[in-house]
Amino acid sequence: MVGADCGVLMASGSPPLLVCVHGWLLAGRLWDPLVGALGDDHSLWCPDLPGFGQRPRPRGLQPSLASYGRWLAAAVQAEAGSRPVVLVGHSLGGSVAVHAAAHLGEQLVGLVQVAAGGGVFQPRAFALVRLGGSTALRWRPQWLLNMPGCEPLASPLRAELRAARGLLACSTNRGAVRQLPQLVARLTVPSLWIAGSRDQVMEPRYVRHLAGFAPSHRFELMAGAGHLPMRQMPHQLATLIKTWLDQGR
Repeated sequence: MVGADCGVLMASGSPPLLVCVHGWLLAGRLWDPLVGALGDDHSLWCPDLPGFGQRPRPRGLQPSLASYGRWLAAAVQAEAGSRPVVLVGHSLGGSVAVHAAAHLGEQLVGLVQVAAGGGVFQPRAFALVRLGGSTALRWRPQWLLNMPGCEPLASPLRAELRAARGLLACSTNRGAVRQLPQLVARLTVPSLWIAGSRDQVMEPRYVRHLAGFAPSHRFELMAGAGHLPMRQMPHQLATLIKTWLDQGR
C-alpha cells in the first residue's frame, strides 16, 4: 500500500548513512541480517542504545524517549560527520528516532519505521504492558549468561534495569503516547512505514495510524512478517528499503 510520494532522498548527491535503532531490550546486532541483505551498496551503522547491548548508560542520560532522542542525534552527528542520514527505527527505537529527528536538521534526509506505530493511548493495555515488563525484568535468569549458547538471549538479560524500566514507563504514559503524532506531523523528510501482517506486538493498524500524521509517507505491509522482519525476512525488508531509497537517485 502506498501513501504520498516519498520525494527525493539523494538531493545532496551523496549516499546517506543508514542509522538503525533497535527496540526495547534488544541491541544493534538485531540488524545483522539486514546489513548482509543490503550489501555493500549501502552504509549502515547499528549502535547499541546506552544501557542495552554492550554500551553502558552515561550518568547524565535519563531513561526517557526525549533524552535518548537527544543522545541519538549527537551520536549520529559524530558518526556521520557531514554525510546525510536516514534513520531506521524498530518498535520503541522508532519512537527514539522520531525524537532524534528534530535535532538533526537538514542532515536528516529520510526516516524508515519498522514495526513502529502508536499514538493511541490505551490505559488498561499499557498498564498490563508495564506490569508484565517490570515482572520480566525483575525475574530475568541472569545465570543463563554463563551458559554456552546463550547469545540469542544475551541482550534482554544484559539490559540495564533502570534504562529498560524507565523507557518502558515513558513510552506508555499518556503524555508520551499523545506526543508521538505531534512529532511525526512535524517531520520535514520523506518517511517509509513498514508493518508485518502477523505482528502481534505492534499491529499494522497502529503503524498505519501513526504514519498517517507524516506529511510525506509511504506505508508497506509485509505479508507473513511478524515483529522482527529484519531477522525473519531480511531480504524482503532490504528490497523495500532499497526501492524506496532508489526513487531518490
